[in-house]
Amino acid sequence: MSTQYTPADYKSDQPVRWCPGCGDHAILNSLHKAMATLGVPPHKTAVISGIGCSSRLPYYMNTYGFHTIHGRAAAIATGFKTANPEMTVWQISGDGDGLAIGGNHFIHAVRRNIDINILLFNNKIYGLTKGQYSPTSPRGFVSKSSPYGTCEDPFIPAELVFGARGQFFARSIDVELATTQEVLLAAARHHGASVVEVLQNCVIFNNGIHNAITDRAVRADRTIHLVHGEKMLFGANRDKGLVQDGFLLKAVTVGEDGYTIDDVLVHDAHTPSNFLHQQLAMMDGETLPLAVGVIRDVDAPTYDQAVAEQTSAVSARKGFTSLRDMILAGETWEVK
Repeated sequence: MSTQYTPADYKSDQPVRWCPGCGDHAILNSLHKAMATLGVPPHKTAVISGIGCSSRLPYYMNTYGFHTIHGRAAAIATGFKTANPEMTVWQISGDGDGLAIGGNHFIHAVRRNIDINILLFNNKIYGLTKGQYSPTSPRGFVSKSSPYGTCEDPFIPAELVFGARGQFFARSIDVELATTQEVLLAAARHHGASVVEVLQNCVIFNNGIHNAITDRAVRADRTIHLVHGEKMLFGANRDKGLVQDGFLLKAVTVGEDGYTIDDVLVHDAHTPSNFLHQQLAMMDGETLPLAVGVIRDVDAPTYDQAVAEQTSAVSARKGFTSLRDMILAGETWEVK
């Protein structure tokens, strides 16, 4: 009989030290619930983070955890998973930690398709270090480190994932707890590197940065919840949809200008081709609605499994049963 877990089984006894109203609280709550639904025992789970507000999360988990150094969470998570392939590994990073100093590790973890779940908290600001602009801050953004506005364009996390040949990308919003739990479960069940971007609000240094998309008054029209096998419909009345317009996507109202429900595209998250997935992931909530939910979920060989198989094959061929056997297998000499 399998053990039934509850969210409380994944909570530590540490007081949660985030600002009241911070979006991190909602994400932590969603993660606890997703882990309970997933049912992987706490002792088979590891949560690894870098540096930043979001990176405090391992303290609040009743699992193995590692609060590492700035930008290196992906590197350490990769090593941990490769050495312990039976463990479920979650990496927690903010947009600064994961995409600035940690950007190189991020893209290579995705490229290698290491079987870890990367949660990217995107509030478009450095919160822990008190309000500098981050790699996802928009051009012209005024902050403590850019008092006259930034002179650069931001990274778009989805674009990095697809550029690194990512096989799983999903997105949610901190206040959408059900959607966040949905994509976290899908990420954990995916075999390979999964990236979940959560649009998160920093109430102190960047309050309301996502409001143009997430505000309740506009959210239904400016976001679209993608579900594999279902029509790409959105809007308060679910009467708007995405259709193919040449090589591009177009938002239409069903029943107007000759468009019917049959013209609306059906989401296929599992197709190996990533052309449409990239288009969906790059929608920004302005001319086309921002996509939330699982956008891409495709199986591919994983780094950790390939390393394990390679190690087993070489050990069997060479006759190694230990590291000492391997070291002494070549030419040796003795110093007297």
